[in-house]
Amino acid sequence: MTIKSTDTKLLNNDVDYQTFISNNPSKAFVKVRASSINEALPIKDVSVSISKEIGNNTIIFFEGKTDESGMINDITLPAPIRVKTNEEVPEFTKYNLNATYQKENFNKTYPISVCCGVTILQHINITPNIYQERNYYGY
Repeated sequence: MTIKSTDTKLLNNDVDYQTFISNNPSKAFVKVRASSINEALPIKDVSVSISKEIGNNTIIFFEGKTDESGMINDITLPAPIRVKTNEEVPEFTKYNLNATYQKENFNKTYPISVCCGVTILQHINITPNIYQERNYYGY
């Protein structure tokens, strides 16, 4: 079943979700940048969702669209606490980021990993559909 993380009625009684939250009490941050033409052209209205399989459910932690600069800022996700400040590789939690852009029939899922207090930037490169019907002269 797909459940939004804001649906507390369902999630308060879900043991798997409660275990996940108790193991990930800290916060991590994600920014999304959607563009085309080697990052020269920002793409507005790319739909983005971030989810995670927990137990038998898919939990959606974020849904939104990119703004006119192709960005989504300030996405906050649960993450594990950083136990030691000198850890070479801190503990992290994996999520799936799905990006959809209707105008180009674009739909792609990116695996992302987040850790305590760190902001990651996920770049989404949308290649325009250049295969269009050509006229008699090949233009």
